[in-house]
Amino acid sequence: MSRLVAFAAIQGGYNVVSKVEGEYQQALETFEAGTKVGFPNTAYYLPVIYSLTGIKIETLEDMQKPLDFAKKLLPPHIKGKNHLPYLGSLLDAGMATLFAFELQEALKILKNPDVYLPSAEEIDEDSGKVWMGPADDVIMRKRGVEFVDGSAPGFAAIVGAAPDAETAKALVEDYQRKNLYIFLAANQNGTTVAEQLLEADVQIGWNTRIVPFGREISSAIFALGFANRAAMAFGGIEPGDYKRILKYNKDRIFAFVNALGDVNAEWAGAAAGCVNWGFPTIADTDIPEILPTGVCTYEHVVANVPHNEMSQRSIEIRGLKVQVTEIDIPCAFGPAYEGERIRKADLHSQMGGGKTQCTELVKMADMNDIEDGKVEIVGPNIGDIKEGDTLPLGIYVQIAGREFQDDFEPILERQIHHLVNYIQGVMHIGQRDISWVRVGKPAVEKGFTLKDIGVVLHAKMHQDFGKILDKVQVTLYTKQKDVDELTKRARAEYKQRDERVENMRDEDVETYYSCTLCQSFAPNHVCTVSPERTGLCGAYNWMDCKASFEINPTGPNQPIEKGECLDKDLGQWKGVNEFIYNASKGGIDHYNFYSIVFDPMTTCGCCECVAAVLPSCNGVMTVNRDYQGETPCGMTFTTLAGTIGGGASTPGFVGHSKFNITQRKFIRGDGPKDKEEGGLLRMVWMPKMLKEEIKDRVDSRAKELGIPDFLDRVADETVGTTEAEVMEFLKKKKHPALDMDPIMGS
Repeated sequence: MSRLVAFAAIQGGYNVVSKVEGEYQQALETFEAGTKVGFPNTAYYLPVIYSLTGIKIETLEDMQKPLDFAKKLLPPHIKGKNHLPYLGSLLDAGMATLFAFELQEALKILKNPDVYLPSAEEIDEDSGKVWMGPADDVIMRKRGVEFVDGSAPGFAAIVGAAPDAETAKALVEDYQRKNLYIFLAANQNGTTVAEQLLEADVQIGWNTRIVPFGREISSAIFALGFANRAAMAFGGIEPGDYKRILKYNKDRIFAFVNALGDVNAEWAGAAAGCVNWGFPTIADTDIPEILPTGVCTYEHVVANVPHNEMSQRSIEIRGLKVQVTEIDIPCAFGPAYEGERIRKADLHSQMGGGKTQCTELVKMADMNDIEDGKVEIVGPNIGDIKEGDTLPLGIYVQIAGREFQDDFEPILERQIHHLVNYIQGVMHIGQRDISWVRVGKPAVEKGFTLKDIGVVLHAKMHQDFGKILDKVQVTLYTKQKDVDELTKRARAEYKQRDERVENMRDEDVETYYSCTLCQSFAPNHVCTVSPERTGLCGAYNWMDCKASFEINPTGPNQPIEKGECLDKDLGQWKGVNEFIYNASKGGIDHYNFYSIVFDPMTTCGCCECVAAVLPSCNGVMTVNRDYQGETPCGMTFTTLAGTIGGGASTPGFVGHSKFNITQRKFIRGDGPKDKEEGGLLRMVWMPKMLKEEIKDRVDSRAKELGIPDFLDRVADETVGTTEAEVMEFLKKKKHPALDMDPIMGS
């Protein structure tokens, strides 16, 4: 911690306490010792002193005790080259400063009872009276409850003045949009933020949540008094229980100080005092900082913050989470629309689905690199194309947050699927680089544009994941070049994510995870994700589901205790069966992880690939969503997904991810008996594009299985799209499946 900060705060504490002691002695010479003192129409005496010490101040002579208390709190001055941990001394000096400020304000009211406006919600501009002083109990009861029910998460205490009225207005209105109260105190260069707001025709008063307490820095004590009264009145904390009072404020009242202008020793003392509450100070000038965490949630004092960044930085430093209550889009929105289909007759336009490239990527960003709520469309929008047209689409979401980790990226990326589906008239299928968005005519008629996707993602991610993020920025690309660049980057990210479970085995863990994100389209479908069976959508692996559960313990990714192993080769466990029976509402009572022939796992419409048995070839084929052609089983991917993708267990067919093809347990229950984990060797056909995409992984896996040229023995559409054509190729290449036991009787 900076020695300069401690020096200034301690010096400020001495200055204020000494000054107030002098004013107190003058008051004793003017008034009787038994003269009543206090804040008008309040039942909490001097609330900061009373709440923290239990000392009731009712008369002038009662002030002596808290004044002596403040003097004892003052630590020794910092001298010479002593290297000490200054935080404790700083906090004590700050508390002494605040106690003295409260006594000073009580003396001010004693000398001039009309110094502040009487009980009022608004200021009286006609009388020239601006300063409202301490809130009376009527206002406290009316306004204080808002800090309890969440309608007012906290307050910004602004001291000093902005460079001009427009800057003051912009800062204050930004806080208003975030439902914060704004408490104003102190002056700078002969003016105040309150006076600047009046100059800018901004209404101030309790009714607009902009409360001008007083012209001097000492009036800032009313903000802390208001917070402590809320803790006693609504938190049920007894006066004198200072630990609970301060903790309540740190945990429940998200407040902070904005210091505008030069910070003198008295201001430094006040800032140090606020740290006791967990309230940090954010300044626009070059003052010494206190950056390490300790008492406040994050930093204690931060300097040189530009005015246009002060609101966002203050909220970030305090740890306040933005609450987005309304989603401003022209269409209805909600879970009721998640299963809605956009039929051909109602289709206006679409992105992805094999017609164009559609890619989604969520990446963690530095807090200073993105702007919360910014949604940008780079390229044509819905209104720029004709009915029936298509667009490429790249959805790039950047997220920043002190609690955010890169492990959380795929979890939030997968949310895009159901959040876009919440928009009435918009359908989303798939994920990663195989997404498909269809927009209906009624949605476009209501005014829907691609920007609304960004608005929804920003709002819902704040609502659903506010604990781990602070900022969300969305960019939607619709130019082919931009989408291609995003896709290339995204595929590298996907590969890195997938490889995190490369060396894990199903036997290594006792807990698998569920995924029920797709039940709106496939009601009976329950995906179970294990280390060696990634989610069939390809977006979630075991590590992702584990992280998702940690973020949202009541979400779609629930832990499943495997329990007793019922079939090691096919991959069936008692605990999994019990879970899927309940999660499918009795629709499915069991399935096998490692088989396509015997009761395979259920499939939904978001799968990356669908595998099917080719009986005459004694093997299986698989087809990826991007491939639009015919396949040897007689069905295209779309037909396959539509046939088995409703959540049924369909022997002979199963959905899976691209990555799963090269995982060791891939259909091992249907593989050769002499190779316990050789299910890949049943693969006899796949599209050329898929072969090229996963070539390196297949080659590596094939080498382990003792057939390094295996991929060359797998047919594709250049060989043929009928079983007869494939069979001829397999014989020519001596495919290992031809020497295995019959697949349908294995």
